[in-house]
Amino acid sequence: MNITIVGGGFGGVKAALELAKDDSIKITLISANRNFVYYPSLYSTATGHDHKESWVPLEFIFRTHPNIKVVYDTISTINPDRKTLTGKKLRYHYSKLILALGSVTTYFGIEGLDHYAYGIKSESEIRALQKHLFRQMGDEGVIDKSYVIIGGGPTGVELAGALGAYLQRLRKFFGLREQKIHITLVEASPRVLPRMSKAASKAAVKRLRNLGVKVETNKMVQSASAEGLMVSGKPIQTQTIIWTSGVANAPFFKQNAAHFELNPRGKVVVDDYLQARQNIFVIGDNADTPLSGLAQTAIHDGVFVARNILRVKNGEKPRTYKTKNLGVVVPIGHNWSIYERGTIRLTGALGAFMRDAADIVGHHDILPMGHAIDTWRAGMRPRLRIPEDLSATD
Repeated sequence: MNITIVGGGFGGVKAALELAKDDSIKITLISANRNFVYYPSLYSTATGHDHKESWVPLEFIFRTHPNIKVVYDTISTINPDRKTLTGKKLRYHYSKLILALGSVTTYFGIEGLDHYAYGIKSESEIRALQKHLFRQMGDEGVIDKSYVIIGGGPTGVELAGALGAYLQRLRKFFGLREQKIHITLVEASPRVLPRMSKAASKAAVKRLRNLGVKVETNKMVQSASAEGLMVSGKPIQTQTIIWTSGVANAPFFKQNAAHFELNPRGKVVVDDYLQARQNIFVIGDNADTPLSGLAQTAIHDGVFVARNILRVKNGEKPRTYKTKNLGVVVPIGHNWSIYERGTIRLTGALGAFMRDAADIVGHHDILPMGHAIDTWRAGMRPRLRIPEDLSATD
């Protein structure tokens, strides 16, 4: 049996590893990127910790699985009748297909954001942000009037909690005089962490304010320029805008909408087996499921689909899909996190312990335990290495 997987994120990688347990199955994983990205730690890498905690080469992950072939290409079209995929490089035939393309950044058409905002959702975005900060403090000897983070979801809150300490380390590194650093978190919703409880949101805001972060909710970003932002009719002077909000489904599905049923948010409608149509499974961020958008959901989906494929191969009946909520844990500054699962809520050091455990488990979902622990430990090592090629344009 030959299985084709498109996407090298949590869902695609986990499905490949699960299927590879059957030596008779040949898996082709097509990825636009050479690295697997561990998204929960990107905020940490962006604020000076070792990049090894955030990206791992796909070839390293699959090095002991000879029945997995990795192909680097970007898929643009699908023909379900002919069972073919067309990429920038080649055309591919599949017998069964798992689509796990993840999500992409969207700026909701807000003027100037695509040009003036930095991001932390990829290695290139993180390097661009770090170059900018090093140039400001190192070359110009300047601390920005305000560092503005847009988006009060987990990524924005995590970054807001870690950015101040990182900027202070940079200030000392470059020998700049001590001064207050202004960080503002802007969120359009009435509260931060809107997918968590109101109590969790309140605790997060209290923690951020204790760290010196100004939290602005119910505020709409209207435009961005070289001088700053316009937020709900008021200007904020800044040259450091970091966009952590706004994700949309992978554009592949809209481009091939004739072959999929999409919900109003552009996610793919799937059946009780995560099938969009016969022999085509859609998982993770791409699927219209209750907990879509979470890393743990993508992992759960990858395992679910892979095991169902194995069940059918072995003459068994497939099982129906059920969501799995393992809780959400958001770190805010050093040794402080908020963990929530149902009515259970832990904050502070206990929450931080839960985050450490979640990261070890998350890495172990992809790597052997020894490598998973090494990868997790990499995030404990702050680094102030000067970014490469500081002369390059951001």
